[in-house]
Amino acid sequence: MKTTSSALQQSLINFSQNYVKAYQKKHEHLPLVEVDEQWKSPCLQESYDDNTMLWQPQLNEDNLSFDNIENALDITLHQEICRYYTTIYSESLHATCSEGQLSLLFPWCKEDFIRLQENIIGHILMKQKLKQPISIFFAVTDDEDFILSINNDNGEVWVERVGCIPHKKVADNLTDFIETLTPYVDF
Repeated sequence: MKTTSSALQQSLINFSQNYVKAYQKKHEHLPLVEVDEQWKSPCLQESYDDNTMLWQPQLNEDNLSFDNIENALDITLHQEICRYYTTIYSESLHATCSEGQLSLLFPWCKEDFIRLQENIIGHILMKQKLKQPISIFFAVTDDEDFILSINNDNGEVWVERVGCIPHKKVADNLTDFIETLTPYVDF
């Protein structure tokens, strides 16, 4: 099933809102993050105590793009991965799926988006050096050796061991995959 960017955006927004609701129900407050003066984010709400602040995902209203990566590496990134990383600012959102636990990765702020781009460039260069198809990571699993990635050619979601060819397809597209997730807030 083909999906539109707006379907993916809505899926991400819905999941992030469901995550916050589940977290609030379990902990009776918004999610917490350690105070870090160097990483200001539109997600930050208010102080919780001396070391932590309340936060919640925010729509990304900055004009972020991956044009610099595409131009520098002479590739075109799959639109799903571009839309995924430019829809919201957020801390990692923890979830469960049929494969186990995972953490969805997002930029925390505009500066973090730059760091994310550097990591994606490193990942792409590694894939090219290993002569493997390009995939772009979007989540880490509870097993640190495995990530979830999008096949850059067709947008399919795969599990892959870091440095290896993806080995298990888990969804036809990112929207379908996000819609299977359940927020995990039991920590």
